[in-house]
Amino acid sequence: MRWLWWAVAAHTAVNAALLRRPVPATPRSRVSVLLPVRDEAHRVRPCLESLLQQGHEVLVLDDGSSDGTADVVRAAGGRLLAGAPLPEGWLGKPHACQQLADAADPASEVLVFVDADVVLEPGAVDAAVSLLERLELDLVSPYPRQEAPGLTALVQPLQQWSWLAFLPLRWAERSGRTSLTAATGQLLVVRRAAYDRAGGHAGVRDQVAEDLALLRAVKRAGGRGVVVDGTRLATCRMYDDWSGLAGGYGKSLPELPAAVPLGLLAATVLPLLGRHRRQAYAAMVLSRAVAAARTGTPVAGALTHPAGVVAATWLWWRSRRTQAQATWKGRPVVLSRR
Repeated sequence: MRWLWWAVAAHTAVNAALLRRPVPATPRSRVSVLLPVRDEAHRVRPCLESLLQQGHEVLVLDDGSSDGTADVVRAAGGRLLAGAPLPEGWLGKPHACQQLADAADPASEVLVFVDADVVLEPGAVDAAVSLLERLELDLVSPYPRQEAPGLTALVQPLQQWSWLAFLPLRWAERSGRTSLTAATGQLLVVRRAAYDRAGGHAGVRDQVAEDLALLRAVKRAGGRGVVVDGTRLATCRMYDDWSGLAGGYGKSLPELPAAVPLGLLAATVLPLLGRHRRQAYAAMVLSRAVAAARTGTPVAGALTHPAGVVAATWLWWRSRRTQAQATWKGRPVVLSRR
């Protein structure tokens, strides 16, 4: 089993070297930047101010906020749209994103979706769109540098590590296989023509992980896309504490097949019980350290990798038990069985 982990470490290093890096450039395409918000008054202003500096159309859709989000957006000078009531069969975020896409300038050839917990660097949108054009892809998802305070650092960096460790990036970039998919709705750049061919967010209306589902839909429609380096383009602080992380993961982790968390748990814990446990642990730490260094998270967190896997598995088990009662921002989360 230790050799498996050394192979994972080697693949992580290869992917870290191959991970596409956006560079400053001026895109040829016309762009609309789209921001869905719901109860984000406490953090939307830095995000919106960074978007307004990008030099493109920026639309904000208030999806029924009750905390003064709309007032903050107006005060910051954002163009605000009022969201329509949530139809049956839709989850909130896909519905908000679809409304934004429908309201965007019809001349825009590229749509850039951003979450309210993301802050972009100057020129980030131009760099991301230019990379989309240079690679001749239909979708790129720049993964922002993640800020993970306190105990959230135990689990949150596992997301970046997972696709660097296990997804063959250059193969995924050109492959139409939906299984070779990684994306984040935190920052997602898609050609409008490909978005429309894939059915837009209407085609993933009942998906909690709508970002992954959208890339899969783009691939099924003949398009191509991949996750890319966004650490120099944006930062994201998804959760401030463990309670917030547990709530957020509680709506998305139940979608994982049991084989994923349980298989990773077994592959992590069992080698640490054998006689080659030091070698296995060293390989695990190396893989995580390479991923951390490449994605801008603290390298020292690699030392807690086994504990992070155990914690993530526990969150998955807990979320499966409580998924019938799962809510997010006051709305029930009903998982799709598609």
